[in-house]
Amino acid sequence: MKIYFDHEKLDVYQEAIAFCGWVGEFLTAISAKAAAKDQLDRASTSIPLNIAEGNGKFSSKDRARFFEMARGSALECAACLDVLLVRKLASEEQVIRSKERLARIVQMLVGLLRKFSARADILRQEESDYSIEHDHDYEHEHE
Repeated sequence: MKIYFDHEKLDVYQEAIAFCGWVGEFLTAISAKAAAKDQLDRASTSIPLNIAEGNGKFSSKDRARFFEMARGSALECAACLDVLLVRKLASEEQVIRSKERLARIVQMLVGLLRKFSARADILRQEESDYSIEHDHDYEHEHE
């Protein structure tokens, strides 16, 4: 596909578009009505839209805000996949492959956030950083 805009050059945008395409195919295979299904559709669409809008901003603060929203939508997609899995509307294999793609998207967004946001140091990108003890300690530090 021919590139017309700067955001289309970003690897993270290309990954987000690929994920969004996969979600579209995946959702057509689920006949059951589920709130998580609708939310996955919205959140997966939000990732590339926020990347594109953020990349078009001039100030670092504005760019970071949209990249943060894209990251949040990617994390939301991961949670939607978990919900669909526990409700037996998705297979573990589908969820694992999709979450691996989402993890790459989040890592790339964290890289962009480290470039454009002074607050990026508080972001957690390593799997080990998501431990229960860490979350507990973090909550108490910020009370």
